[in-house]
Amino acid sequence: MYEAFYGFSEKPFSLLPDPAFLYLGRKHRMALTMLQYGLMNNAGFTVITGEIGSGKTTLIRQLLEEIEEDVTVGLITNTHESFGDLLQWVLMAYGLEYKGKEKVELYEAFVQFVVGEYAENRRTVLIIDEAQNLSPKTLEELRMLSNINADKNQVLQMILVGQPELRTMLMLPSLKQFAQRVSVSHHLDALNSEETVKYIHHRVSVASGDPAIFPAKSCSLIWYYSRGVPRVINSLCDTALVYGFAEQSTAIESELIKDVIRDRKVGGLFPAREDGPPARQAGTGDVP
Repeated sequence: MYEAFYGFSEKPFSLLPDPAFLYLGRKHRMALTMLQYGLMNNAGFTVITGEIGSGKTTLIRQLLEEIEEDVTVGLITNTHESFGDLLQWVLMAYGLEYKGKEKVELYEAFVQFVVGEYAENRRTVLIIDEAQNLSPKTLEELRMLSNINADKNQVLQMILVGQPELRTMLMLPSLKQFAQRVSVSHHLDALNSEETVKYIHHRVSVASGDPAIFPAKSCSLIWYYSRGVPRVINSLCDTALVYGFAEQSTAIESELIKDVIRDRKVGGLFPAREDGPPARQAGTGDVP
């Protein structure tokens, strides 16, 4: 709708996890580095956590683009409370037959697959997104599955990505052995005001637009109401561009952002902040 008006080659604030738009500020660069480190150094378990919409899945997509041919990856994203048999999901992630097999047969099939990959000088990596939905029992099954690794032969690596609840779960006494096997862990924090300005301008630039469309004051206002969560930032910016197009505004000024926030609150789709906007956040630039 607004792409041609603002000179975009594509929508700059899609909610889809597109690594082409990944903004590698300090926080996301560190999280990606930890993922890369865990992968390169044969970490048994790597755990990355962050709030809803913080960009974890986009980081995983970026990691997948970087993976070499000697790494065989299985990806599980559809986790939920009634997850079911872990081994069936694992085999399905690697395109292996899992229907009609008993648990012992599933385990044997997976072990043979992993060992076969190792014999061909390929490492096997299992990535589980939204891992906070897994039960403690399922996490313990994952730990037992990692027993495939023997002596110095690290044939299976696992990367768990999830919301902060995942970290809380791993602190349970019943998961002490699991926590001890986590070689790499990192928590992805929200963006501050200065980072939010750079994040917005980065995405606009990637879409061939002019960063001046979003003045710094408007970006700071978006930071305040989004709490620095990238997915919420994207949603507010996208809606603001629709409003700007409707009004034929060449720039998304702060008053237009306030209109978006007000309408979102009226519709009950945006949480109100109990505290008032501070005058300034130290070290991060002006705040509305």
